[in-house]
Amino acid sequence: MANIEKRISNEGKISYRVKIRLKGFPSQSATFERLTDAKKWAQQTQSAIREGRHFKTTEAKRHTLAKMIDRYCRDVLPAKKSAKDQAQQLTWWKSEIGSYSLADVTPSLIGECRDKLGREITVRNKLRSPASVVRYMAALSHALTIAVKEWGWLEDSPMRKVTKPKESRGRVRFLSDDERMRLLKTCKESSNPYLYTVVVLALSTGMRQGEIMGLSWNVVDLDQGRAILDETKNGERRAVAITGHALELLKKLYKNRNIDSDLLFPPKQITPQKPQKAMDLRTPWETAVKKAELKDFHFHDLRHSAASYLAMNGASLAEIAEVLGHKTLQMVKRYAHLSEGHTARVVASMNDKIFGQIV
Repeated sequence: MANIEKRISNEGKISYRVKIRLKGFPSQSATFERLTDAKKWAQQTQSAIREGRHFKTTEAKRHTLAKMIDRYCRDVLPAKKSAKDQAQQLTWWKSEIGSYSLADVTPSLIGECRDKLGREITVRNKLRSPASVVRYMAALSHALTIAVKEWGWLEDSPMRKVTKPKESRGRVRFLSDDERMRLLKTCKESSNPYLYTVVVLALSTGMRQGEIMGLSWNVVDLDQGRAILDETKNGERRAVAITGHALELLKKLYKNRNIDSDLLFPPKQITPQKPQKAMDLRTPWETAVKKAELKDFHFHDLRHSAASYLAMNGASLAEIAEVLGHKTLQMVKRYAHLSEGHTARVVASMNDKIFGQIV
């Protein structure tokens, strides 16, 4: 219950001290100049305590956004695969609004930061893309969610009320037959001994660059024609089929492998003192693309090319998603228009079966 005590100072100033004691909760107190304010606070606070709202609000006022980010980076972030990128993103939020208490981090404040992110120029001298803004928001959103669910610092995440920028449709840049032949030719002529094999693997399997460059012989089964990827972007283990020309190249590579490294594509110099890293193919790749006279083509587009070839050869979206390692079909819908012929054949076959006997 609430107890209101009238106080008179030596100077004759009147104040009202409110003290609330409810069984099972720590006592709360506050002082007001007017009796009406004291009664109003007592009523609201008692209701908030009974409904479990008061202490969450108090916690939100006690902790700043910077303190939340620091704890998140210390306790949660190290276990995430994208820790490096998210640490950089959270540092941006900390520099912008880190001094605010969590109670003052409102949807409108986050919205202002979202708009500022969209106006900024990146280190590559380009306007930050909507997709990049979404990633910045996602990094902060997860930290806020942890603060709500596990730490009890917030009653709800203000991010839930903030609209995300609309991302552009997924890029679908794939090699034409002529472009593919030109690229493979320049890769084969490259001074780098691994470039051609890496590009063939990317085109034939749809693996990401990081997945290919991280391959080690202990996960590659040349007899079964497959590789087992333990470290993937979505966190799930994935088996990748390696057949035909790509498998022939790997068998040849195995016979001439560097016995000092388990990596398929080790660096030129191997030192026992440092953790092994795969060879950096950026320069030979860019040189090959330039010589092949390809416009607006990145290494990741080899993955798009593999998916596009699958679609054009009759693979369903579910099959493409399984090959690429996507958990849902959303990411592969961009290739749907390339498999329209396959879809039409399926529909035609179904119609023939159900209406074929009708004269």
